[in-house]
Amino acid sequence: MPPWWGSRKGGGAVTARGILVVLSGPSGVGKTVVSEGLQQKAGFVRAITATTRTPRAGEQDGVDYLFLDRARFEQRVEEGGFLEHAEVHGNLYGSPRDGIEQQLVQTRAVLLLIDVQGARKLRQDGVDTLQIFLEPPGLEELRRRIEMRGVENEEMVDLRLRNALSEMEQKDGYDHCVVNEVLDDTVEEVASIIEEELTRRGEN
Repeated sequence: MPPWWGSRKGGGAVTARGILVVLSGPSGVGKTVVSEGLQQKAGFVRAITATTRTPRAGEQDGVDYLFLDRARFEQRVEEGGFLEHAEVHGNLYGSPRDGIEQQLVQTRAVLLLIDVQGARKLRQDGVDTLQIFLEPPGLEELRRRIEMRGVENEEMVDLRLRNALSEMEQKDGYDHCVVNEVLDDTVEEVASIIEEELTRRGEN
């Protein structure tokens, strides 16, 4: 049971049914599409994280992210509303505490897509997680995937690639590392890792 359970104001301990699965990796590695595959294949759910960045085309508030302005985000930080939060590429990202707690009661595994800063913070705070790092098959392929989004200028693409190198240097701090080359194979491998962990914990 995560140590932050049972410490909520005005309430007693809550028994978690599922496990919190952290998926990290460089921007453009495919965290979102892998999580979508896991939701379809295994019925896992994705935690809806909060951000101050501008929504991309097709993104919906409360579905893809909770889109907050900086003032509201910082207010929620002060209120202790996030399990972790970090600033990435000039935007704030955070994992809402209450929403994740509720999801963990209702499902076998909650997928939390966060960067290496957030994953490290959860470790430091003693939050019980299964942490999986998604790695690209190479930097040229990662560049191609970022450029396919069509929303980044060349300067931002180069920044994301530099950050990717830094992030990949931290992959050894994760429980598992999976190279996302073929999407279906990646989904299969990550699903197997999660199922094995559920079995090990006797929660399957």
